[in-house]
Amino acid sequence: MSLELLLVLASALFCIGIYGALSQQSIVMVMMGLELMLNGVLVAGAAFWAYVSPSRPDGQVLVLVVITAMTVEMAMGFAVVTAIFRARDADLTDQAADLSG
Repeated sequence: MSLELLLVLASALFCIGIYGALSQQSIVMVMMGLELMLNGVLVAGAAFWAYVSPSRPDGQVLVLVVITAMTVEMAMGFAVVTAIFRARDADLTDQAADLSG
């Protein structure tokens, strides 16, 4: 794969993520859009690292660390969304905007 093709893939993921995060009302869909945006940035970073320094494994290790951090972040986000839904039956961003009471 060429660097240009990987960057087109990364920009497509990022653009789809922006559209998903800005156009949806559901909290889960907004989080999925944010995840797609992060994956686009991760693909672009990994592609650059593979073309700049293909013989060194530190880029691959960094990608694994970032994926692990993203997994933990999304798990915590879904836990917060589940807690908000159970406490106030709110599943849309407008309903969950006021966090008091």
